[in-house]
Amino acid sequence: MTVICSSGPLLPPLNSNPSTRANVTENIAIEGRNLGFSVKTKQGKILPILKDCSLRIPSGQFWMLLGPNGCGKSTLLKILAGLLNPTNGTVFVKRPKSFVFQNPDHQVVMPTVEADVAFGLGKYNLTCEEVKFRVSKALGAVDMLDYLQRSTQTLSGGQKQRVAIAGALAEACKVLLLDELTTFLDEKDQVGVIKAVRSCLDNSGEVTALWVTHRLEELEYADGAVYMEDGRVVVHGDAASTMDFIKSRQSAYLKQINS
Repeated sequence: MTVICSSGPLLPPLNSNPSTRANVTENIAIEGRNLGFSVKTKQGKILPILKDCSLRIPSGQFWMLLGPNGCGKSTLLKILAGLLNPTNGTVFVKRPKSFVFQNPDHQVVMPTVEADVAFGLGKYNLTCEEVKFRVSKALGAVDMLDYLQRSTQTLSGGQKQRVAIAGALAEACKVLLLDELTTFLDEKDQVGVIKAVRSCLDNSGEVTALWVTHRLEELEYADGAVYMEDGRVVVHGDAASTMDFIKSRQSAYLKQINS
């Protein structure tokens, strides 16, 4: 298998100079080293889901995680989010981080848009004015400020996804982990959500996003991409090179079928 790695050298080993590690880590928002994850079947056998996966995502960039169904991309994202513990390997993700679910109905729970975005701010010692400022700023970032007082039950799927993203931004998260946000959306909402994420990153310069998708056309919005097959990272690099690799993979597969 060919591995493309155009995002720079791997981070220094853990026994390298501490100041060097600190400087490099400052420019990296997400890193997984030699990650593995296995589950035990009912028959007692160990089934590997992830196999020695390594990736690194620069701060302030929009990267995508792609691969066929069952390749392990959602499992990898959940490990990065802290929802699963790896069987082996190490994880670094800048904090605060936020995981946005595939189905917006699992995350948008309050009666109004304003209340939903403000919901997570209750754990902070903020004044009412500070809460209102954060909510307005976050909704503005995803182009939903005009919906401040709207009932969440009247929103489209794409609008709900943008409200969920705004909730993460209101908490000043540094990393967005996004699990196939466009799966349940129509074409208009798909484009609206992905453009909202792209705009957030472009305007903030501080937020990093890793977006799990199976839609190849969404790569045009990304700075870089990770492509997986059978629990392994196969390609890690810029979006254009990853697109070319996947298309050549698809072409070879079709030729094999036709022959």
